[in-house]
Amino acid sequence: MGSIATGKKFATRATRPWYIRMVKQWDLQLLVVPAIIYVIIFNYIPMYGIIIAFQDFRLGDTLGFSRWVGLEHFRALLADPNLTRILTNNVVMGLLRIFIGFPLPIIFAVMLNELRSIRFKKFTQTVSYLPHFISWAVAATLMFDFFHVDGGAVNELLMWLGIIESPIFFFGESRLFWGMFIGTHVWKQLGWDAIIFVAAITAIDTELYEAASIDGASRLAKIWYITIAGIKPTIIILFILTVGSLMATSFDQIMMLTRMMGNALLREHADILSTYTFRVGISGMRFSFASAVGLLTAALNFILLISANWIARRKSDTSLF
Repeated sequence: MGSIATGKKFATRATRPWYIRMVKQWDLQLLVVPAIIYVIIFNYIPMYGIIIAFQDFRLGDTLGFSRWVGLEHFRALLADPNLTRILTNNVVMGLLRIFIGFPLPIIFAVMLNELRSIRFKKFTQTVSYLPHFISWAVAATLMFDFFHVDGGAVNELLMWLGIIESPIFFFGESRLFWGMFIGTHVWKQLGWDAIIFVAAITAIDTELYEAASIDGASRLAKIWYITIAGIKPTIIILFILTVGSLMATSFDQIMMLTRMMGNALLREHADILSTYTFRVGISGMRFSFASAVGLLTAALNFILLISANWIARRKSDTSLF
């Protein structure tokens, strides 16, 4: 009887109107108010500025009262002969982040979990996420020194190993930029991105591993059927978010590696929508055009996010909404 009564009690609470539940939890709702205010001020109010994508905005104009031009800036973007190359670069570098930059932190977190020495595990994790705290301005300077064609450590090592006969001009050959991009991204973000997976792994019940050992499961079997399965919801959620930012590839990273897009030798494979917006829109004082490109990028990311979430919801029980 006690169980039945308790079940009825829970059912009654679940069927209460949402505003009644909010009033009952007023103290918890107050904790959310600062975050709501922050989002409204810095995310929703600035959305009014999207209107300049459909206007001919000039410095000094009152926001929203410039001459209306409709889809003129979007037509100018679609007519740009460089758009295909820019979109290709954007998609390729975004896919590199998804297929290389996303799974490596998962693998790294699993490897950390398999380490028996707690001291070595903490040391490895600390060293791995330290590059995250280095700004891209400093990181790019380090890369310029390491990969320099004249006496750079990488060229010297490759020649010493006999892999190459003469130094490679890494920052002078555009075809090498995609590799430089994903390599520096992984170096800087591997340890930091692995933190959330390490935290998810620690939440797995250790008795599952003990039971699997008693049943004679191999180490790889425990990794696949317990560790990976245990963090699967976390992997899916983060994968959806990663796909949703496909077109928003690291702007600051590319800008620093190309010296603020001043290195024309790399532009063929380095120019993406965000750098194009800066180079043509902001630097060229074409603010309405820059807003149009930014709006198009956001729309593409939104479509990708909704699509990834829809697929995840159909294929699994985990999704953002």
